[in-house]
Parts: sequence; C-alpha cells; structure tokens
Amino acid sequence: MESKPVYVVSDIHLGAVPARTERAFRCFLDRVAEDASFLLINGDLFDFWFEYRHVILAEHYRVLAKLKDVVEAGVRVAFVGGNHDAWAGPFLRDEVGIALHEGPLEMTLGGRRTLVAHGDGVGRGDLKYRALKRMIRNPLTVGAFRTLHPDLGRRIALLASSTEHKADTGDAAARGRAAFIQAWALERMREDPGIQLVLTGHAHLASMLEVEPGRFYVNSGDWLTTYDYVVLPPGGGAPELRQWAAEG
Repeated sequence: MESKPVYVVSDIHLGAVPARTERAFRCFLDRVAEDASFLLINGDLFDFWFEYRHVILAEHYRVLAKLKDVVEAGVRVAFVGGNHDAWAGPFLRDEVGIALHEGPLEMTLGGRRTLVAHGDGVGRGDLKYRALKRMIRNPLTVGAFRTLHPDLGRRIALLASSTEHKADTGDAAARGRAAFIQAWALERMREDPGIQLVLTGHAHLASMLEVEPGRFYVNSGDWLTTYDYVVLPPGGGAPELRQWAAEG
C-alpha cells in the first residue's frame, strides 16, 4: 500500500496563463516531488501541445524540466490528454517519463477503483466538444497539422482557443458543461457499483460530491484563477479538494 497521497490536477492551460501561474505550478510540482506517490494530470496541462518530430515549444521547457525532476524523485506521473493537448507522444513518454493515456480509463488511485476522464465530449449535451474530439484526433488532421511550421501551428491553435475569454470574463457555458459531465459520471457509477471514484476536469469548475458513503465524484477545477487540485490520501481516505493559492 502506498504511504504517500495521490495528487490530481487538470486544466492549467500553460501558454495561455500569466507567468505567475506557471511559477505557481512549478512550485506545486516541487510539493508533488516531496509529498506524492503519484501525480495524475487529467488533461489540458497545455493550452496547445503538439509533438513535432524534432521541435518542442520553448515556452514550456521549464515545466517540462520540472516534470522530469518529479519523475526522477520517484513519483509516477500519468497524463490523460485533454481537448487542448490530445497530441502527446514520444517526447513526454520517453524523455520526460510520463505515462500517456486516452480517457476514459480505469485506474486504482488512493486505494479506490477510479474512472478517469478529462470530460470533453462526455455526456449527452457536449456536442461541440464531441465533434472537436473526433476531428483533432483524426490521423488525417494530425498529418496535415504536422506539415505546418510550428510557429504557424501554434498561432492557429491559440487563435482557436477560448481560454483567455474564460480567464477574463468567466464562462457561462461552464455550468452547463459541469452539469453534463457530472450527470455522465453519476450514470457510470449507477451502471457499475464497483466504481468508487470518478475524476474529471474540463468544466473549469471544481466540485466534489459524495454520491454514496465512500463513493465520490470530483472535478479538479482549473488554474485560470483558483489553482485547484485534488489529494487522495493513502489507504482510501476521502478525497480532498484544495487550492494551491491558499497554501503557496
């Protein structure tokens, strides 16, 4: 049994947030290296990530180096692709040492059987993201994008991003996304009573619901304003929803 907690984080959107947010996240990773047994990044670590064969975006080198430090400290790191960074590949896996996954998937985390999904395209109402997910993960789309110069590819991706709008004004649609994602999670838990925990992101609204005694739904929020993260204590203790800004 693990003697250290599991940390969960999502929707940091590096590249579209202020430098102070990246600094805070690097401090958070220092804590993870000291305190955690496992780090789950549940999508949208980056506002744009695409692995060209020989190019890595310069703006992310400090966080990538810090993630490598976390791995070398003996902390296992898993990454579930989100709608902004679904194109993770050999660099993150082989050079940084992160295990890559496509959700939804099951893991055992903090002693609990856990269903993990970033949240894009799940539920009955998320039609926009469901269509987007199919498009951006299509091999033809990936091949076409790879032919673009990285500077042009980054510019196109950031022009298409709505992250800045969400950070500046809030996103009225977030409440709708949150409701659809939660409804999807509760339906999965009703279908399979063995699922003890469902972890999602994408909605940009942190929340935790004890569905039944010992069974939880948790959305890990974001880092646009509140620096949310989740801690799963060892031995099956109840999840804890925290804010890094309040601590560090």
